[in-house]
Amino acid sequence: MSVSTLSVRKQRIIVGMSGGVDSSVAALLLKEQGHAVSGVFMRNWEEPRTDGPCPAERDARDALAVCERLGIELDAVSFAREYRERVFRYFLEEYARGRTPNPDVLCNKEIKFRAFLDHALAQGAECIATGHYARIVRHDGRYRLFKGRDPDKDQSYFLHLLDQSQLARCRFPLGELRKAEVRSLARRAGFANHDKKDSTGICFIGERDFKDFLARFLPARPGEIRTPAGEVLGRHDGLMFYTIGQRKGMGIGGRRRDSGAPWYVVDKDLAANVLVVAQGSHHPLLYSTALVTEPVHWIAGRPPLPARLAAKVRYRQADQPCLVSDMGGGRCRVAFQQPQRAVTPGQSVVFYRGEECLGGGVIAAVEGIAEAVPDKEGGHVAFTG
Repeated sequence: MSVSTLSVRKQRIIVGMSGGVDSSVAALLLKEQGHAVSGVFMRNWEEPRTDGPCPAERDARDALAVCERLGIELDAVSFAREYRERVFRYFLEEYARGRTPNPDVLCNKEIKFRAFLDHALAQGAECIATGHYARIVRHDGRYRLFKGRDPDKDQSYFLHLLDQSQLARCRFPLGELRKAEVRSLARRAGFANHDKKDSTGICFIGERDFKDFLARFLPARPGEIRTPAGEVLGRHDGLMFYTIGQRKGMGIGGRRRDSGAPWYVVDKDLAANVLVVAQGSHHPLLYSTALVTEPVHWIAGRPPLPARLAAKVRYRQADQPCLVSDMGGGRCRVAFQQPQRAVTPGQSVVFYRGEECLGGGVIAAVEGIAEAVPDKEGGHVAFTG
């Protein structure tokens, strides 16, 4: 068995420059290593903003300032058409199905590591680089994806759909670093964005109001809010605006006969257009013992099943021990050692063996717990059965 890090041979590398500190330091490190480095600023969403300054323009200026300081070229390339066709269409379809998609996962697969990679190779580059916190190791002729060394910034969850051909052409210079080290390097290099706030929100929406944005593309269907027993509590604005585990934004006030505990979304009945809510942050309907996936992508190209692995059902979740079994057609059943809260269809479950990310898939359905006992908040926390 042979294990090696990626080649240190000097290469022509194009860095995806976002205007943030991470991609800036990625370019800095590669240039210091002697590679022929240039940058591309990707424009994936070109709809003009009418609700304030456009963050993309600010990011483009920041990216240009870094590239000028490094003495490297920067091109701006639009992948807006590819984004709408490959990512945004899927995003709308999932919300129309009552699910909660994760477009950033698909954006990595289809835009950053497909459209951008294809563009870079056509320009004569040998590979691309980004500011992701993850590591790639070549092992017995195959490429393996590992968590970034910084446990608070590891982004392997968002990269689990990458395949062998993509990983072979990728570089993640920040994989061994912690965020504090990255900011320190940026400060020493004189980058004005060394203390720039990390971006939040869905990549093409940014920090604008999500509900207003989504309502422009999908017709809202208001309906009833009910308890699991069928009692009507109020009206919702449209199932697409809510996700499992959500607490705020339902407009349900306290009632005299209630425990006073907050209400949470526990289910969405798409056929009846009903939002189901229950009281207590540990209500049993918020918990699942198992889930079923859509066809899973395995980075190595073959499923290591059945297997006892660890899984994440959301970004930054601690690894959860589970048994993963093959259901046929590429689908898997994932049985957890401990019940999991707010597992959400449409989101991704990602599998790990130790530090290695093995792949993942979209959550199609969940299996609930058998029984629970009340807690003092009016919800439930102790599981049996």
